[in-house]
Amino acid sequence: MDPEHLQLLVTRVMPYGKYQGRLIADLPGNYLNWFARKGFPPGEIGKLLALMHELDHNGLTSLLAPLRKR
Repeated sequence: MDPEHLQLLVTRVMPYGKYQGRLIADLPGNYLNWFARKGFPPGEIGKLLALMHELDHNGLTSLLAPLRKR
């Protein structure tokens, strides 16, 4: 896991959809689960959504707390 990708989770916003404008790190688990079932979009946003899904699914979202304080 690249620390740079973790930092992107707390700085990048969702560019489209129901949660447009919300930080990737703040997306609800059910939305991330929907992407996991339907398929993540291509490119960087898809990779970040997949990473956030893994963190959320495994209860590791607390790893992002120190990065939010920067």
